Amino acid sequence: MARPGQRPRRHDPERRQRIVDAALRVVGARGIAGLSHRTVAAEADVPLGSTTYHFSSLDELLVAALRQANEGFARALRESDALTGLTAPGAGSTAAASDLAAALARLMGEWIGGERTGLELEYELYLAALRRPALRPVAAEWTDAVAKALSRRTDPVTARALVALMDGICLQVLLTGGTYDEEYARTMMTRLLAPTEPPNLAP
Repeated sequence: MARPGQRPRRHDPERRQRIVDAALRVVGARGIAGLSHRTVAAEADVPLGSTTYHFSSLDELLVAALRQANEGFARALRESDALTGLTAPGAGSTAAASDLAAALARLMGEWIGGERTGLELEYELYLAALRRPALRPVAAEWTDAVAKALSRRTDPVTARALVALMDGICLQVLLTGGTYDEEYARTMMTRLLAPTEPPNLAP
């Protein structure tokens, strides 16, 4: 109950989520260098004290933002038709490997071909773990979640190699401003999933 002369505190159970959403918008517009409790409070239209109440440090806020940003692709992968037909690890045929590679390459194309600012934001937060140790466990969570989803159709070692390949392709597209080549991605993932012949290294 509010004391005389004191304005009653408004019940706002969604405030923490609004602050995280605002942090993502701030990083998307200004980069991590532009993130502060003050800029997030202004973006979320909440008192400055609300941001420090829910997140005592910027690292805590970045952890929450990265965890939310990470969920997009991992969820899309879990729900993808590419993973609905379960196969025992190591039991896939060359044809099954090719089908899985094609489905994953198509899913990556949809992810990269979507709203590019969102993809850049995800990787900016992901790569921030290089300088912010507090973010490293969350970055590892993303790798583990995607590898776990892929392990439903291949063995765990190959699943982690696929994650590394997909990460590399996405970063190349983002850093060079190039166009995503779905056929190249499909070919490379097929080689990982069913390396039946030596790769052709000729230029």
